Amino acid sequence: MPHPEPLRRLVAPFDRRDFLHRASQSALAVGAAAWLSPLAMAEEVKPAAAAPESLVKLLYESLSPKQRETICFPWDHQDPQRGLLRTRVANNWNVTEPVLESKFYTPEQQELVRGIYRGIISPEWHERFDQQQLDDSGGFGVGNSIAIFGTPGDGKSEFVITGRHMTLRCDGDSAESVAFGGPIFYGHDPTGTGDDNAAHDGNVFWPQAAEANKLYQALDGKQQALALVNSAPSESDVPFRGAGGEFDGIPIAELSADQKARVQEVLRKLIDPYRQSDRDEAVACLKAQGGIDACHLAFYQSGDIGGDKVWDVWRLEGPSFVWHWRGSPHVHVWVNVASDPSIKLNA
Repeated sequence: MPHPEPLRRLVAPFDRRDFLHRASQSALAVGAAAWLSPLAMAEEVKPAAAAPESLVKLLYESLSPKQRETICFPWDHQDPQRGLLRTRVANNWNVTEPVLESKFYTPEQQELVRGIYRGIISPEWHERFDQQQLDDSGGFGVGNSIAIFGTPGDGKSEFVITGRHMTLRCDGDSAESVAFGGPIFYGHDPTGTGDDNAAHDGNVFWPQAAEANKLYQALDGKQQALALVNSAPSESDVPFRGAGGEFDGIPIAELSADQKARVQEVLRKLIDPYRQSDRDEAVACLKAQGGIDACHLAFYQSGDIGGDKVWDVWRLEGPSFVWHWRGSPHVHVWVNVASDPSIKLNA
């Protein structure tokens, strides 16, 4: 499906020779923000894994005083109604009022944000995330808002982008002991058909649930009985329970080596949409709490669309690892991963 005009504009090709010539004429990288493709800037300034952070700094330096007043906050800014704003997560919200595709931002700033967004996501997933945004919001930028916490390039900082079915973060490892910069959210409602869409037609994230259901089928009868739980917790109930917490489902430690390998494949599919540095950080956080052997896997009978026993709602959870997958009536996924279970969630 062709991208809407704003998306085609934002990913327009650049002239690398012109970039190199012009960059050599400028002492300040921000002076290039009005003409430089952010993806080219990322390649020339830092390795690809760090590229989004370099673009956040360029974006910050390009902001006018009025823009900074509206979308920039101290690192631990407390919102009177929403608490610690930097760590808030929700299924459909705006961290600040101005949406990206508005006159509040210049076309060059919109392009920088697009570059940050693409840098957070694995290249293999760009098209799928764009499709999700098109289906759910009319295209990337139409309903998305952003915020910057701290000062990029000077101490801790984090970029947050939100919208319908999206909370993504870019923190450059400023947020200690947590993966993805903090809790994130993703989802997709491609057809709007409600609870009769058992096949999840067109849902870009459904292959994750399909892989989890393959694992369920690989369990024996006793294991399935232990893994299957009647009622699911609230989808946003994803704070950490710690090592002594009570978890739904079957302990991964009780599975065979072959079954654990299937769990690892489910985990791989869960983290696959994100850039390599965030994948690595998520795995490191999981390892710090005991790895997959410290986790439980639960499938929930509630929310089984069509009663087909292909479980639409499931959860992989450990002491400070929660990946709650709600596929009914459409996909909502809540993610909260850290190496320290004492870290609090702001949802």
